[in-house]
Amino acid sequence: MWLALYLSVCFLFQRIHYLSLEFYMGRTLQNTMINLGLQNACDEAIYQLGLDLEELEDIEEDAGLGNGGLGRLAACFLDSMASLGLAAYGYGIRYEFGIFNQKITNGWQVEEADDWLRYGNPWEKARPEYMLPVHFYGRVAHTHEGPKWVDTQVVLAMPYDTPVPGYKNNTVNTMRLWSAKAPNDFNLQEFNVGDYIQAVLDRNLAENISRVLYPNDNFFEGKELRLKQEYFVVAATLQDIIRRFKSSKFGCRDPMRTSFETFHEKVAIQLNDTHPALAIPELMRILLDIERLDWEKAWEITTKTCAYTNHTVLPEALERWPVYMFEKLLPRHLQIIYEINQRHLDRVAVLYPGDSDRLRRMSLIEEGDPKRINMAHLCVVGSHAVNGVARIHSDIVKTTVFKDFCDIEPEKFQNKTNGITPRRWLLLCNPGLADIIAEKIGEDFLTDLFQLKKLLDFVNDEMFIRDVAKVKQENKLKFAACLESEYKVKINPESIFDIHVKRIHEYKRQLLNCLHVITLYNRIKKEPNKKFVPRTVMIGGKAAPGYHMAKMIIKLFTSVGEVVNHDPVVGDRLKVIFLENYRVSLAEKVIPAADLSQQISTAGTEASGTGNMKFMLNGALTIGTMDGANVEMAEEAGEENLFIFGMRVEDVEAMDKKGYNAREYYERLPELKQAMDQISTGFFSPKEPELFKDVVNMLMNHDRFKVFADYEAYISCQEKVNELYRNPKEWTKKVIRNIAASGKFSSDRTIAEYAREIWGVEPSDVKIPPPNEPRE
Repeated sequence: MWLALYLSVCFLFQRIHYLSLEFYMGRTLQNTMINLGLQNACDEAIYQLGLDLEELEDIEEDAGLGNGGLGRLAACFLDSMASLGLAAYGYGIRYEFGIFNQKITNGWQVEEADDWLRYGNPWEKARPEYMLPVHFYGRVAHTHEGPKWVDTQVVLAMPYDTPVPGYKNNTVNTMRLWSAKAPNDFNLQEFNVGDYIQAVLDRNLAENISRVLYPNDNFFEGKELRLKQEYFVVAATLQDIIRRFKSSKFGCRDPMRTSFETFHEKVAIQLNDTHPALAIPELMRILLDIERLDWEKAWEITTKTCAYTNHTVLPEALERWPVYMFEKLLPRHLQIIYEINQRHLDRVAVLYPGDSDRLRRMSLIEEGDPKRINMAHLCVVGSHAVNGVARIHSDIVKTTVFKDFCDIEPEKFQNKTNGITPRRWLLLCNPGLADIIAEKIGEDFLTDLFQLKKLLDFVNDEMFIRDVAKVKQENKLKFAACLESEYKVKINPESIFDIHVKRIHEYKRQLLNCLHVITLYNRIKKEPNKKFVPRTVMIGGKAAPGYHMAKMIIKLFTSVGEVVNHDPVVGDRLKVIFLENYRVSLAEKVIPAADLSQQISTAGTEASGTGNMKFMLNGALTIGTMDGANVEMAEEAGEENLFIFGMRVEDVEAMDKKGYNAREYYERLPELKQAMDQISTGFFSPKEPELFKDVVNMLMNHDRFKVFADYEAYISCQEKVNELYRNPKEWTKKVIRNIAASGKFSSDRTIAEYAREIWGVEPSDVKIPPPNEPRE
């Protein structure tokens, strides 16, 4: 009876469908045990078998179906949606090969294929009974019934379901990932007569769609295979949603629901960036061509159903697909996009008569050679809500990239500051810290992170200060042992663990960190007898395989490490380590051990960041710019409890107007000049003095992200870090204030806001009775 009641309740309310090309899930075993409340029982059972649960957990492959922040956010959101009792589905692609494994060879990144399914995946269940056809190519025939998309090639979408358990609430949602399969008659039509063998081999062409994740973070690569992936996930998902909508009665007596009148009341679709933007023209195509609705009704349903999350304002990351690709691959969708654009521009023309420049700026189609479709504009026009992912980012979205759209429909634009799941990012990865928090304030903080505020009562409690410092030291020792066994490097566990882990990108400014390391090194060499606060600087992250500058940044950092780590004068006062193959499972080890978290992007470039939140929750202090969610972290904890430095967004804008002159800083700051001269003359690459000329040239002549402009402020801010670290008690007090202020950054809070303000549903803390409880 309970189950029937729960299912009928789910059918009555909105179902959420989170569409994403990436779900960076990491490992599943420990998370599942925690959410089901089984960890201690399993631990005991495994122990009695003479096995070690941690060793078992380390065997599991990461599900690396994402690049970085965007994909990991989707994973945190799935956890929160289940934990808040929302009827939600994650929809994506079951990539055969996820994000590449990174090897460092002679200081260079080398990519290896991530064959994560080699030994199978115990968490997924194939659902061949729900397999669906997806169409490509073909042409549009104009029939007496209206346009028809005909002569298409068909690829089958096979769903694989992975359960997503909520935290101790007996709710289990589903992540459904699609895998491409060739139909049995693929390429065996009349034109292929006689070449049966080749036809069977050609099945690979269809199945390549779900073969591999594109490894770009914040960069658009306009390849046909990628467009196929984007349409594949959208077409399969929408058929699935509509099938479920039609077969759920919602109190209607017909055997099959035929009216779409209430579709948007029962179905919410959230687009995670523009990658699933084709959901908008695809839903229109289904409603127009198959369900035979008129344009106005179809458009009303589509816009009320879809909502769009923007993740970046970097121009190189925005998706702009060439029209010729659509003509070939998705001809009917191109017609629909043209019609959407025409009606949209007609509306703008009425509001702004004679303003042709505004029409050009707001068009979905960008003129040029080739003509391109601006997918962000399609998303804004086709959604009822558009959100950024941190307050500063949402403001930038409204005042720059989508200003014209915001002028017309300001109510459409919202902010939803990102969050992280405290189950994985505190309880799972840092049980020692979770324990001492629970001793002080109980365990409810795991589902209501705002309760961490209660820790402010203990900021001067000597015992608690000692416990927090002790947990951190234990985590550092454990990570140091892990580094010693993995990388054969010995590090000083008394040193500041200074950690900078994220994708390698110019805007994230790993180069600024690198310049600080060189400056520290030069200071030690200059005054070898002076007392320095010891540091271990660790950088980790993957570079997109085609991103030359990012790969050079890795090589520079490893080369600096070679010199620093082998200089006997330096000893263990400074160590430089590149963390190979940074991924979710490594993050779970490194974040709890961090003292200092580096979040140093140029103001206005990092949409939000979520690593920043993980470090804050795990007792690291942040050195950062006023960018992304750092702004709100400083607001919550008090700016005096973070190490904030550098230009604000207004300063960056002013500098853009005036012009940024790198040489001016180079001439004025002797330590910066020394560091740059060492890089450019081959001090760190004696065998190839010219090795880093591209890096030097970029920094000196065309650095979009103004590294030198923040160098001086960064160095002096790092001196404040050293100063505070000399006073362990005061350092730990700041740590406690940070942990106490991190409640806002739970993805439970983020998802509750999406639910109430975009999807129109109320989260629930009802715990469904377990299946073993007797039914009424």
